[in-house]
Amino acid sequence: MTEFVFFGGKGGVGKTTISSAHALECADSGHETLVVSTDPAHSTTDVFEQDFGDEPREVEGYTGLSAMEIDPEREVQDHLQDLKRQLNAQLSAAMVNEVDIQLEMAHQTPGAYEAALFDRFVDVMQTAEDYGTVIFDTSPTGSTLRLLALPDLLEQWIDRLVAKRRRSIDRYEKAAIGNREPRRVMDGDPVLARLQQRKERFEFAGEVLRENASFYLVLNPDELSIRETRRSVETLTDAGLPVRGLVVNRLTPEPDPDEDGRGARYLRERVATERDRLDQIEREFDVPVVATIETRVEEVRGGLLEDVAAELDMGGADEQSRLE
Repeated sequence: MTEFVFFGGKGGVGKTTISSAHALECADSGHETLVVSTDPAHSTTDVFEQDFGDEPREVEGYTGLSAMEIDPEREVQDHLQDLKRQLNAQLSAAMVNEVDIQLEMAHQTPGAYEAALFDRFVDVMQTAEDYGTVIFDTSPTGSTLRLLALPDLLEQWIDRLVAKRRRSIDRYEKAAIGNREPRRVMDGDPVLARLQQRKERFEFAGEVLRENASFYLVLNPDELSIRETRRSVETLTDAGLPVRGLVVNRLTPEPDPDEDGRGARYLRERVATERDRLDQIEREFDVPVVATIETRVEEVRGGLLEDVAAELDMGGADEQSRLE
């Protein structure tokens, strides 16, 4: 059974580094692993020094590891064109232009990004049988939480649309009866069929998120990151998606004891502040800190990524064995 692992957090905390390092950890444990970037910044290419696209591609130099990058803007456009094709096939010519205008407007409103990304996100989950672990490097926290909240919200929305469609068809059939046999428009109605298909898709996503997914939040040892992480934990828990662990990233390394220059004194003060923040995190959060990662002076890639994976030590094999 495929395990889906999500790394979230505010922008700039190092989610891509942690996601990629955990993917490497899982692959080293012998599991076929796919890391999926849904972050518009797409740093996965930089981490592995290799271009990735919308379909999985093997990561050069690593056995059992693949990566892909989803382009949110393209997903919005593809989502729009797909809806147009489906609706235009079911509408009269007189309505096509008006519907196209309405769809264009709808895809410029808040939520269009999340809806389009959600569809691609479900596609990945439905076709992930070749992988033991799929790791999502998600967009900044707000978008991620809206994305993960979609299944339940969309199921409710679909139920309301189905009810309205059935009432509309029922009235049409009753009006069309007269002295004739009723027209069975309800049977085989393409709109109802499409709504049912969407509902099943959302039910699948909701079940996977609840039963086969693990959620981790990445944060830095600063007050802003701690506050946002606290809100994220509450939001995910309320949605029935409890966070399994926190990864505190970019901790300052302590200088050697014999160093006593201005820079060393600054580093010691910073380390002391960060330790206080780390104590605060461990004291105030019900979620355990599963890893602490020191910051690097260079971009994390290649050998440095392997070092981070060793520090991360989240137990790639344990994630999978939990489901087997």
